Amino acid sequence: MTTPETDLVFVPLGGLGEIGMNMALYGYGPPKARKWLMVDCGLGFPGPEAPGVDLVFADIAFVEKIARDLVGICITHAHEDHIGGLATLWPRLKCRVFATPFAAGLLEVRRLNEPGAPKIDISLTHAGAKLDLDPFQVEYVAVAHSIPEANALAIRTPLGLLVHTGDWKIDPQPGVGTRIDEARLRALGDEGVTALICDSTNILREGDSFSEADVARTLRTLIAEAPGRVLVTTFASNIARLRGIGEAAQACGRTVVVAGRAMDRAIQVARDCGYLDGLPGFHAPELLPTLPRDKTVVIATGSQGETRAAMARAAVNEHPAIKLVAGDRVIFSSRVIPGNAREVLRVINALCDIGVEVITDHDHLVHCSGHPRRGEVTQMYEWIRPQIAIPAHGEAHHLTAHAAFAKSHGVSQVVSARNGDIVRLAPGAPGIIGKAPHGRLMKDGDVVLTEDDGAVRDRLRLSVTGVISIALAVDRKGELVGDPDVVFAGVPKRGKFGEEMGEVIDEALFAAFEGLSRPRRRDADAVSKAIERAVRGAVSSVWGKKPTVHVMVVAT
Repeated sequence: MTTPETDLVFVPLGGLGEIGMNMALYGYGPPKARKWLMVDCGLGFPGPEAPGVDLVFADIAFVEKIARDLVGICITHAHEDHIGGLATLWPRLKCRVFATPFAAGLLEVRRLNEPGAPKIDISLTHAGAKLDLDPFQVEYVAVAHSIPEANALAIRTPLGLLVHTGDWKIDPQPGVGTRIDEARLRALGDEGVTALICDSTNILREGDSFSEADVARTLRTLIAEAPGRVLVTTFASNIARLRGIGEAAQACGRTVVVAGRAMDRAIQVARDCGYLDGLPGFHAPELLPTLPRDKTVVIATGSQGETRAAMARAAVNEHPAIKLVAGDRVIFSSRVIPGNAREVLRVINALCDIGVEVITDHDHLVHCSGHPRRGEVTQMYEWIRPQIAIPAHGEAHHLTAHAAFAKSHGVSQVVSARNGDIVRLAPGAPGIIGKAPHGRLMKDGDVVLTEDDGAVRDRLRLSVTGVISIALAVDRKGELVGDPDVVFAGVPKRGKFGEEMGEVIDEALFAAFEGLSRPRRRDADAVSKAIERAVRGAVSSVWGKKPTVHVMVVAT
């Protein structure tokens, strides 16, 4: 029921300010009684600012507050940056999740391989399906992407029709799955679209994306011409790429071997869904010693230089089954995700050192993006003709460029939103009307931390300045009992003039203690602060950096 206070809002919590960690909310109703729909629940990967952290997610504090009014979570596709947060975050929400069979299959296979992972309430859906999630009616619309069963969402409300593209491209020959449903998108445009929330990943690139079929043809030539063993590393979820490699191997009489758990899981689900029908079975690495080198193709995880992945281990001869020698060919059928360049280069250098031929997308068309370039985005705007454009899925540079692009293509109302913005879409003129709590959650081992938890901040500081730990006992007379115990890590052994760092610490420690009056020596807090200050200053004078100093005083 629509009241004078009823409005339609968009609240991104992740993905508008970074590539990854995608999560968005749509709200309909009076401000204090809105119903909410969530789109995607993804993860991101930490940078050097978060040492030791394994994964990052959008902070769901705001979602937890409105959880009883959350009608469901609609997953657009199965990439980790859109679905990877569910296992960790869903138990805190416990609402219905809608996903296609491939996405649901990947979630289930992962759950079965990870002890303690939750059983998520998933309702299967598919392209063309229409879900009645009062007050939202959600229609799944097929789009092409670098994973099967990607969909845009057409979200109908009494205040307007929204199109949330998710990740997409226009590919006439996607290899696996369906092409983008141009006819349906055109029909939505004819119906009248209030707002288009659109992928910005490749908005800085002119022209149109290459087709997956172009990549498959290149791979077939490179595999057929290789004199020795071929190893291809790519994203495990790119089933079209895996099929293209399999078909190339089959055409030239090579056996396919797969290395990596993520790859095994993706292939299992792809076969269950029929996406690898007609191809011979893939084999485990243990079969490699029995096969001629020029009759094998290895598909391995580790395209981003991950240290323990099959690719990196093979590059330094640490993989138990994959042995590479001079004359073999390694193809990086992938792009380097920003932040991973150093790790990828490390692997490439190791391969070059043993005489392996390395081919990347700088050499041949061995990879294409799953996201639209400017030519394709132009077509989307021509099909949809939205009243409002909201650039999404990108860093600030991408979102800013997309906003200018939308204006240049005739969209008069463009909202440049960022994570946490509450954007009113209707009624009236669109705009940002408030801010929702937002930020990041960090998965650190088996613990989920908030951004204000000091553990990661302390760890970062320790990585720069090191730590000195001092333990000492003081009796009732204010005298030391025995010798203090001093341990330091991450601190140089010698100062700038060759001073023994242990001696510098000891001298500062004893001088600080002896400089205290006897009554203050019996005050553990006073002793701790005096020694901490003195040791930090002494070490700084010979090192140039101030370490973290911990002092524990035991009264006896």
